[in-house]
Amino acid sequence: MSDDPFTAAISRDIWDTRYRYRDDAGEHDRSIRDTWRRVAEGAASVEGMASADWARRFYRILDDFRFLPGGRIFAGTGTCHEVTLFNCFVMGVIEDSMDGIFEALKEGALTMQQGGGVGYDFSTLRPKGVRGRRVGGIASGPVSFMRIWDAMCATLLSTGARRGAMMATLRCDHPDIELFIDAKRQPGELRHFNLSVQVTDAFMEAVEADAEWPLVFPDAGLPASEPGLGTVERVWTGQREPVSCRVLKVVRARALWDRIMQATYQYAEPGVLFVDRINDMNNLHWCERITATNPCGEVPLPPYGACNLGSVNLTRFVQAPFSAQAGLDWEGLRQTTAMAVRLLDNIIDLSRFPLPQQQAVERGNRRIGLGLTGLADTLIMLGLSYGEAGARELAARVMETICHTAYRTSIELAAEKGAFPLFEAEPYLASRFVRALPENIRQGIAAQGIRNSHLTAIAPTGTISLLANNVSSGLEPVFDFHYRRKVLQLDGSYREYELEDFALRTWRDLHGDEPLPGAFVDARSLPPDAHLQMQAALQPHVDNAISKTINVPALYPLDAFKGIYRKAWKLGLKGCTTFRPNPVTGEVLSAPEKQASHCCSIEREAD
Repeated sequence: MSDDPFTAAISRDIWDTRYRYRDDAGEHDRSIRDTWRRVAEGAASVEGMASADWARRFYRILDDFRFLPGGRIFAGTGTCHEVTLFNCFVMGVIEDSMDGIFEALKEGALTMQQGGGVGYDFSTLRPKGVRGRRVGGIASGPVSFMRIWDAMCATLLSTGARRGAMMATLRCDHPDIELFIDAKRQPGELRHFNLSVQVTDAFMEAVEADAEWPLVFPDAGLPASEPGLGTVERVWTGQREPVSCRVLKVVRARALWDRIMQATYQYAEPGVLFVDRINDMNNLHWCERITATNPCGEVPLPPYGACNLGSVNLTRFVQAPFSAQAGLDWEGLRQTTAMAVRLLDNIIDLSRFPLPQQQAVERGNRRIGLGLTGLADTLIMLGLSYGEAGARELAARVMETICHTAYRTSIELAAEKGAFPLFEAEPYLASRFVRALPENIRQGIAAQGIRNSHLTAIAPTGTISLLANNVSSGLEPVFDFHYRRKVLQLDGSYREYELEDFALRTWRDLHGDEPLPGAFVDARSLPPDAHLQMQAALQPHVDNAISKTINVPALYPLDAFKGIYRKAWKLGLKGCTTFRPNPVTGEVLSAPEKQASHCCSIEREAD
């Protein structure tokens, strides 16, 4: 039997081009085991006299791809590179001035240069056509400034920096929301951005009622001469309390919603963030307000917030796959989860941060995002079909196990090392997510505190799942059991690979050419509701959020498509993203040179 951890050629390529430690002195990682050892020893270096023991423990969960830390951790830990080990950032509030805009641009460039993906809320910028208060110039609006960010990202990429990924959000009541919705109609426009509309409960209720919807902007940012249609109170981006906002336009809520739906139906963007749900469920609801996420949406963050990610590879815990005795190693899952929490917590102390504000926020809340990957392959190996209730029940139990184990571990870490600095027992225990945790966990938090404000997130994991011998990514169903994929090389060229799904390869190893069981279903054979229901099954156990793309057939009716988003809101999800093949973006996994950027592409992920 081969001792090589790689069973897929693309996996070795991913390791070599993205995660292998090399510098001018040569290649320091001779094999993936050297990478695991480098990461384990680096993460354990903050453990003082016990570092050697913890390095051995960390190595055991990295070995055989049992735990997959985020790509920045893989690439940067234990190296001399001046990079961040964090995947995800949301940048500070953009001040509506030329100085403020270009300072925010510089901060974004510094963050992406070190390897971080960034999110921005552009709602603070005055709408197009409004006269400036100080110099009298006419505002060009948020979308025009987003093009500057897009050009900056492209310039960084041209210098050989890590591929860039950005998220832009805009409030559903901003006067330029229609321009934002239509911003990516043309192929190649804002190609380094994912776009999402911040949708409030009030807006969704107005859509349900077919009511009028005011588009507004804070009075303080408008000249007195700017005509308006009255004023309303709103909690605006960057504010903790309501401010007076001038109504600049009134539209029908349903017409605006239909415009969002038409855009995402036709070219896959913008996505939707249910921003009130995000804030209502935030464990730090009393001290931060969230209006943006990282580029793939699984981590809603406050201004200058950051999060480091990791995923438990469920396929490594399947026992006796494709047999009547098939099951999960639940104790192994719990042990790996507990060790992963400690590893990710250590990364907070080990990592560089591009900006001092990011360090202050992250070390104040010590957010981490532990999730899962390989779910679909795991279900197949257990004989469960992704779209059936039994699969959702098993998946929910898995995520509940990860969540509760992570919280218990964080309580133990608080007893050992101290709670996160912003911790306040009363408001933390009053948060909606924490109220739903088992009573013994809540009692532990009350007695000991907790080391990390947030602990769980489900990332897209496209690249690290390829690294782990092409297991299915995140909670997504298998995209296809056979397909071709091109991988960007160090010299800028692409190499194409024939890919075979991990579960299929396992079946062939065990059963040869016997007919496939019914559990072998792919993303395109599942109805959109099956995707939505799986996301809803796991969301109660995720305190950050979930990156999920709902695959929709090209001929899927528009009215039914709209229903996906309405149902997502009613199911209590924090966001919704769909993908329907279309002339603008093509197929998610088509050749890179023929597709526009999309959150599912490994050329876009910040992992």
